[in-house]
Amino acid sequence: MSQYPVFITGLGVVSSIGNDLSSVWDSLLHLRHGIEPYAPFRTAVDCPVSLAGTIKGMDTRSGDPEEWTFPARYNLSRIHLKGMSPHVFYSYRAVLDAIEDAGLSREEISHPETGFYSGTSGSTSTLYRQLQRLHERGVARASPFGIIRSVVGAVNFNLCTIFKIKGNSCGFASACSSSAHALGAAFQEIATGRQERMIVVGAEDGDLDSILPFAGMRALTTSQDPARSSQPFDRRRSGFVGSGGAGALILERGDLVEKRSARPYAEILGWGQTTDGFSASSPHPHGEGLARAIRLALKDAGVEPEAVDYINAHATGTLHGDVAEVRALKTVFGANPRAAISSTKGLTGHALSAAGAIEGVFTALCLKQGHVPGNAGLYEPDPACEGLLLPTTTEATKPQIALSNSAGFGGANVSLLFRACQG
Repeated sequence: MSQYPVFITGLGVVSSIGNDLSSVWDSLLHLRHGIEPYAPFRTAVDCPVSLAGTIKGMDTRSGDPEEWTFPARYNLSRIHLKGMSPHVFYSYRAVLDAIEDAGLSREEISHPETGFYSGTSGSTSTLYRQLQRLHERGVARASPFGIIRSVVGAVNFNLCTIFKIKGNSCGFASACSSSAHALGAAFQEIATGRQERMIVVGAEDGDLDSILPFAGMRALTTSQDPARSSQPFDRRRSGFVGSGGAGALILERGDLVEKRSARPYAEILGWGQTTDGFSASSPHPHGEGLARAIRLALKDAGVEPEAVDYINAHATGTLHGDVAEVRALKTVFGANPRAAISSTKGLTGHALSAAGAIEGVFTALCLKQGHVPGNAGLYEPDPACEGLLLPTTTEATKPQIALSNSAGFGGANVSLLFRACQG
């Protein structure tokens, strides 16, 4: 069990359902999805996919960041902007909002006891452009910003510089569990006394080049109807809807929270991580690895399964993934769990490496607001879901303990346990 209590004191988000906490909460409350036709799919050869969870309110399509449009408050110097791809900028926006939400000063952020963890997969489109330019124009005409904009560590390269981070920093790459791994590891850094405060962010471009390869795996839905496209747990689901964005969370040790008189969103109680050892791309059919991750999170927190009120499921809307998670949940919580279960991917689509952090933001918001979000897109539950409590509307049930699951390629499983704060 953990030595020091760890609280979430600041949140920031860029997502298909909103780019600020009030907009996101309104979308969760009223089950307003962010899925729409995505024009770049029409340019792809033989592409059966048409929908995506798009980011609104800014335009980062250009390969030149100086041509992007976004709210003026996120303006950056030219030298910083040049080092960014879309997911790096989304991270910057989400982290800046989270820092301000937590009420932290520059000195508190740029401090040896404040660290920075991220979970991303880099920028496929930026890397492609940079390599194309390198091969077509030669080394002398290649961009000196190519590496720091495109590779997996791009978020850390840029944001640790911009925010002058001096504590522990690291980037995690475990596909759709990346930012959940970052969040769990950051919690552990504080709980074991290695750092006093951690900034965590998960981010994904969510553009044509990051989403389209999943069509080649037959993992994306070919639905033309935004309201019936991302359908976790529904028996008519046909694959996931790709998305992007960023989620940022500020984690602080309990005594710092008390000293600052901060009003935290939630407490992180524990986490678990496992690997299936089964397939490079498919989960274990019985969810054995995920079940072990959940049990490890419960053990880490010293919490019994029946104490969990809400489960934010990883469920993306793929047949094998959803059923594996259902089996894992029934293994741990029994055939008729008391916890309400929902997948917010029915609203956002699947933000890939950013999903764990974004859903961590959602889970913290739900505990703070005292609501359980419903399952958007769920009309006819899969027979495998019999016995599960799957609300289809957002309910004011005031959950006290919530679990958030993530699962990625290679059988990488992460479960995070949160508790509501009183007052």
